[in-house]
Amino acid sequence: MISNCILLDLPKIPDHRGNLTFIESQKQVSFKIERVYYLYDVPGGEERGGHAHKKVVEFIIAISGSFEVVLDDGVKKRSFFLNRAYYGLYVPSMIWRELRNFSLGSVCLVLASLPYDESDYYRDYDEFLRAVRGQH
Repeated sequence: MISNCILLDLPKIPDHRGNLTFIESQKQVSFKIERVYYLYDVPGGEERGGHAHKKVVEFIIAISGSFEVVLDDGVKKRSFFLNRAYYGLYVPSMIWRELRNFSLGSVCLVLASLPYDESDYYRDYDEFLRAVRGQH
């Protein structure tokens, strides 16, 4: 459900030399982190994502710059604008996601609950919708 997609504050330790934020598995995020990946050098006008996960839970952070995350549970859509390194977006499984409007030099960090497995993906929106409707 889209209502389970929430922005979470991360610890921010301010220092005149530069701030520090940390994330610990099963503390700041509710799951064990099994994979970390990041998107960068995304050309202007390009979109990333365009898929949903069957099992994987993710936590998305704008480490640098900004971008928009559009989430869709098959019934409702919700958009989040990420632009701070000290909060992130919790995205449960079975949520379609699209990332767009990347600012120049932006970096998107994603923490995932499981290692990469192509069979965990819905890459076709209609197939995703059929699976969501089958759950209800």
